Amino acid sequence: MVVMVSPEAEGAGRLRVLDPVTSEKISDHTTADLASWIGRYEAEHQPRWVFPAAEALYPQLLEAGVRVARCHDLTLTEGILLASAGQHGSPRNPAAAWARLHGRAEPPDKPPPARNAQPALFETDQETLSLDLLVEVYRSQLGRGEGQRLLIAAESAGGLAAAEMTDHGLPWNEGVHRELLTEMLGPKPAPGARPDKLAALAARIVDAFGGHPVNPDSPASVVRAFAREGIDIASTRAWLLREVDHPAVEPLLEYKELARMWTAHGWTWLDSWVHNGRFRPDYVVGGVVSGRWATRGGAALQLPKALRKAVRSLPGWSLVVADAAQLEPRVLAALSGDQRLAEVSADVDLYASLAADSFDGDRGRAKIAMLSAMYGGTSGGAGPLLAVLRKRFPQAVGHVEQAARDGEQGFMVRSRLGRTSPRPGAQRMALMERTDEESLQKSRQAAREWGRFTRNFVVQASAADWALVLLVTLRRRLAGTAAEIVFYQHDEVLVHCPAGDAPDVSAELAAAAAEATGLVFPGTEVKFPLESSIVDCYGDAK
Repeated sequence: MVVMVSPEAEGAGRLRVLDPVTSEKISDHTTADLASWIGRYEAEHQPRWVFPAAEALYPQLLEAGVRVARCHDLTLTEGILLASAGQHGSPRNPAAAWARLHGRAEPPDKPPPARNAQPALFETDQETLSLDLLVEVYRSQLGRGEGQRLLIAAESAGGLAAAEMTDHGLPWNEGVHRELLTEMLGPKPAPGARPDKLAALAARIVDAFGGHPVNPDSPASVVRAFAREGIDIASTRAWLLREVDHPAVEPLLEYKELARMWTAHGWTWLDSWVHNGRFRPDYVVGGVVSGRWATRGGAALQLPKALRKAVRSLPGWSLVVADAAQLEPRVLAALSGDQRLAEVSADVDLYASLAADSFDGDRGRAKIAMLSAMYGGTSGGAGPLLAVLRKRFPQAVGHVEQAARDGEQGFMVRSRLGRTSPRPGAQRMALMERTDEESLQKSRQAAREWGRFTRNFVVQASAADWALVLLVTLRRRLAGTAAEIVFYQHDEVLVHCPAGDAPDVSAELAAAAAEATGLVFPGTEVKFPLESSIVDCYGDAK
């Protein structure tokens, strides 16, 4: 059964039950209590719900205690289909999708509801949409998305998982966080003042420059300070500073690291984002063109390793932390069908196996070679190493090099499940197409840069496909248990569960990885090991 949902203000809504094969109307319903209606119908039928946007609707259902198993997200699906047609950046909302079908002006996407705005239940930023309009958009998406059905289903389920992870929240020990900040920075400073450790480092930096005033928070001030010393630096990036021989470098590097902690995850962050022992970031499904997720505020996907110590399970509970070992090289092996690289992937440490096969046991050289193949690097001696890889694994290297050539010609490339790269922007495309002698060098450089992007896109986006299918498969497997998926980052998943259930959760993670491999890469011999740890503290996970 398929049920179309059109939410209205004050908790009301309209629904249409559709035939799952023909999408023809079976019945219409109007209710003053949409959450209760959905809850009852979910318990009785477990249909596929069609939501205008799970991001807007599902958090409010969760607040009302209603969870659903499946949905088709019209907004997320439209984004996938627009990208496939080369229309990245076009409005994704259902009203815009309907307007495109009829050649009308497309209303722009509106920002998601403010996190703490507390609107009336189911009040949305979008105008109320008729069921006829929503059904028409749904039918058009089914007709255009046949080759991407798994990606659309996974993306929609990801929308549900994202809202559930925010609802659960990541268990966070505020006391441990404050202790870490005090240890690293000193006591909490007064408003407008630097923490003691940063103030002391700032004074050391000034002393290193002979007492001349310098603001370590201002890159321009630091660049001028070095210039006074006869040292020209293009920026204050850490890798550039490490190449400079000057007494200010050591305190500057330490200052930059601690200042990042203070501004990004300090006391203000803690007060803003952690409440009642939980950190609840807002996840953005497919927030990056490759399909990787992003977050809206909270910098959840850039947590410093030091702060993992603050992620603690509740008493009597455990954290099951799982990550896929060397996911992208394995994805390349499966994508390309390179039998020899598939054999190398049999070991948990793919780089060690690759080193034994092709680089006289030198793991470092093997890793550089593989990363150069996937990212297009040629500096630091990577060229000869890549040549070895090209000779030993011609199908794998040929796969990414073809993607690079496609990008250099301005073509789109696609992931395993059909997620599509953007075309070069108009300005870059115009430069890439220039053939006059004066612009030829810049034209070739622009083409090579875009080729490096598409070279990596096919691998990174396919890895994102696999990881997303893993996540939503795990969500289904854990349905009905007390376990909570509380964090997801590229190739890593955290589950919070009763301690006695942790071994079962670990087994379900391994089974979900095997199922994801079978769905995304059916018939592949490539191994995708998922290593998991059962811990009380995220920082203790391997």
